[in-house]
Amino acid sequence: MRALTVLRTGPLCTVQDRGRPGHASIGVGRSGAADFLSHDAANRLVGNNSDAATLEVTFGGLELRAGFDALVAVTGAHATCRIDGTEQGLNSTLVMRAGQELELSAPTWGLRSYLAVRGGIDVPEVLGSRSTDTMSGIGPAALSPGTVLPVGNGKACWPAADFAPPPAQPDALCVTFGPREDWFTERARELLVQQPWTVTQDSDRAGIRLDGAEPLGRAIDDELSSEGMVLGSLQVPPSGQPVLFLADHPVTGGYPVIAVVTAGDVSAAAQLTPGSRVRFRALG
Repeated sequence: MRALTVLRTGPLCTVQDRGRPGHASIGVGRSGAADFLSHDAANRLVGNNSDAATLEVTFGGLELRAGFDALVAVTGAHATCRIDGTEQGLNSTLVMRAGQELELSAPTWGLRSYLAVRGGIDVPEVLGSRSTDTMSGIGPAALSPGTVLPVGNGKACWPAADFAPPPAQPDALCVTFGPREDWFTERARELLVQQPWTVTQDSDRAGIRLDGAEPLGRAIDDELSSEGMVLGSLQVPPSGQPVLFLADHPVTGGYPVIAVVTAGDVSAAAQLTPGSRVRFRALG
């Protein structure tokens, strides 16, 4: 049987692909892999197209059994990967024989791991995607022990790569100011890029709540009508402590967005753990 059986999940394990863009008008966000660079790399290692569904594992703890001889890869957070107790390399192509079990430890760096299998996780699509949207509840439920995941037969037009070097972690996340930077004081705009920010415990796939020594002050205190939100938005609530929107962010919001993190650096942001510190660098 071309399937993987989940034995243990850890804090959170979901099915993710590249998301379901184009449905914001009906209140449905894109969702998809929070760290899409690691998701894409895992698929490349097993010879899948980048839109094949993978497993997104939050802070390790996944254990599963292969029902067939499978080609798999694990990327993202620096976790220890073992197959039948033997440690394996990350960011490389691995072979699981039928009946073998793979497990991922809690990572020593990073938050999210991605497990790809040749053929892709073949759960039903919802609005063109197999992704779990934790905010709207659309897509397959978060995985639980005993879940059987069918594996497809889809193959890309290229062979599997042997190794995919992990992307370098930036010392600061790049941002573009706007669209509501004029709602903030000049001091606030300076603070965003000058002071470090700490990732709080109140963070998930929807967004990362940040805490800084000095909050971002407003120049305009009026209420803002709800407007569209994009991936990477740094929305600032009345507390002055920004929230960085990730894959499952709401499609609209009523607080001003001072800046937006660049698409590539959103993947790096998705690996930030509670308690870690981050800085921002303005482009242009």
